Amino acid sequence: MELHYTYWQEKDGWFLGYLNDYPSHWTQGKTIKELEEMLADLYELGPAAERMPMSEGSPPVQEEQPETTPE
Repeated sequence: MELHYTYWQEKDGWFLGYLNDYPSHWTQGKTIKELEEMLADLYELGPAAERMPMSEGSPPVQEEQPETTPE
């Protein structure tokens, strides 16, 4: 099995990465080996990964509407 992925190391030492086929689904590991294990797990999910929530930032926040009082 050959995985094509992109990764980088954060300032805190953790490695973050994603499979090139699923760029919106990030994973992490304390070491490159651990990251590769996580990426392999994601690869095994295959098409199911497309149905997973995306990792692009925080979910949208619903703005609260001011209460209105009837006149």
